Amino acid sequence: MSDRHPYALDAMDRQLIAALQLNARESVAMLARGLGIARTTVTARLARLESSGVISGYGVRLGQHALDGGLQAYVGITVQPRSGKEVVRRLSGMAQVQQLCAVSGEFDYVAWLRTDSPEQLDQLLDQIGSVDGVEKTTTSIILSNKVDRRD
Repeated sequence: MSDRHPYALDAMDRQLIAALQLNARESVAMLARGLGIARTTVTARLARLESSGVISGYGVRLGQHALDGGLQAYVGITVQPRSGKEVVRRLSGMAQVQQLCAVSGEFDYVAWLRTDSPEQLDQLLDQIGSVDGVEKTTTSIILSNKVDRRD
């Protein structure tokens, strides 16, 4: 949870965010031209959206061909009561943990892992299982991606 103050989005903020979702690498000049506002206005709005936490970052999403040869898996993790904070801290330090989510249901957390080989995945699962507070893990290896709406 962020300690930043909530930021009320107006129509221009929503249009700016939509433009960035289409192309996060778009220049400020092109964003300004497309929205019909000044570059300084775009720059100020971006700064406000970033500082308020509405925009939390920019990144690169790899295509499937870039991931070929690697291995991805989801791991359901059950932890002992009151050990979640330490488990999250330890898993945050593991570079192969791409995402960690607190979830409802059978598990306390679900982690998305990316490794280079089955051997590396095996070592990572041993490492996760040995974290103090982890009671159980259940792993599902990703065989193929059938639907991806992140674009």
